[in-house]
Amino acid sequence: MRLLLCILYLVRVIRAAPTTNSITINDSFEAVSSLEQRTLWSIVSTCTLTILACTYGAIHPNIPSPNDSSFRILWRRFVIMLVALAAPDVIIAWALRQRLWTQHITTEWTQTHSFFALMGGFMLYVDGKPFQTLSPDHLLNLIRTRSICGPTLTEKQIRDRSKGNVVSKGLILIQVSWFVLQLLSRAIYHLETTQFEVGTLAFAVLNFVTYALWWNKPLDVKCPHPVYWKSTESKPEVHVYVCASINSTAADHVPLSVPKNNGPMPLHTTIISAMDTFVKFFGIDAMSSSTLRVATFDGVCPFELTPRQSKALTLAGYATGIIFSAIHCAAWFYVFPTYEEQLLWQTSAAAITIGLCIALAVLLVLYKWIAARIDSVMFKLIFPVNVLYVIARITLFILMFTTLRDLPPDAYKTVSWSNFVPHL
Repeated sequence: MRLLLCILYLVRVIRAAPTTNSITINDSFEAVSSLEQRTLWSIVSTCTLTILACTYGAIHPNIPSPNDSSFRILWRRFVIMLVALAAPDVIIAWALRQRLWTQHITTEWTQTHSFFALMGGFMLYVDGKPFQTLSPDHLLNLIRTRSICGPTLTEKQIRDRSKGNVVSKGLILIQVSWFVLQLLSRAIYHLETTQFEVGTLAFAVLNFVTYALWWNKPLDVKCPHPVYWKSTESKPEVHVYVCASINSTAADHVPLSVPKNNGPMPLHTTIISAMDTFVKFFGIDAMSSSTLRVATFDGVCPFELTPRQSKALTLAGYATGIIFSAIHCAAWFYVFPTYEEQLLWQTSAAAITIGLCIALAVLLVLYKWIAARIDSVMFKLIFPVNVLYVIARITLFILMFTTLRDLPPDAYKTVSWSNFVPHL
């Protein structure tokens, strides 16, 4: 994927470079006309490449199990892509949650070390075989008890395992910057913008936030770093590091994210675990870890977020969802092929924005009063909102394509200088 982005970028640079020998006097009018016009294919290809590049590059999955097949790894990545396309704010909440968790890990590590540990970067080997993925605190406890030797893994070595670097991330950021710039130029010159471009802008904005949160997290690491059990007389106990889910029981796992004082489940944990219902439909365990792999949307971290961090995470998750839908509201008065499609667009964008605002207000105001029945109340409140959100998002996603069949003439015009800026 990174190589493809580099090749496409270089091709665009070559195509965008002005030449003096390729344009003659006879075809000068045709050349100028091509610079001032764009085709439907150029609109679709540019927006599609921007969405796929941003979404694929922004997702930093956790390390897979050594027993996972290549198909299983690709399928898990595909499902994460679907979640990112349907609800990109969930990916931001996941990224922010892991970033907040890095603040609770030992100060002797860099943030890259902390991210690497949270994504399942350290694997305990017993008798030469993988035994268990280690959480940060479990790893440090084993080092203190001299059950294992401390891993000598530098930040440079971790970055070397990562498939992402400044060049690949920089190319995607350049593409996003160009896309935003050409949309601004269209607004300045009063040119029509398509609904597809508005939707692409929403993805670009949210993926930019995800990029910032996960900038120091290694990308697409396939194998954890091995640490070996020193004792030959005994074997370590198995610890399962997962977060509590609204659909799980005590027999399924150890709910380390539940407060130790038997209080209610943290607000952010309940909201994120609600997505477990949808992702499990595709056969992906979003919140449940195995001994050799961390959960898809959760790091191996038993640290509890402070109430302030939990509330900030909740606000950030809902705020990004509101921003995402509010950007779609920018196309409220755009030209649509039919009145019914315009009404569908307006209804879906408004339903997401208003629905999330109401849900956030209810959660923040009534949380203290419903804490005793948090599981059932949260499910009854969040599940309908999630269903409404998914239906509205699918509607907007479909309308992004259907409205392309009948665009106004100004939508095919473009600012000539934008073609000379390198982009995908």
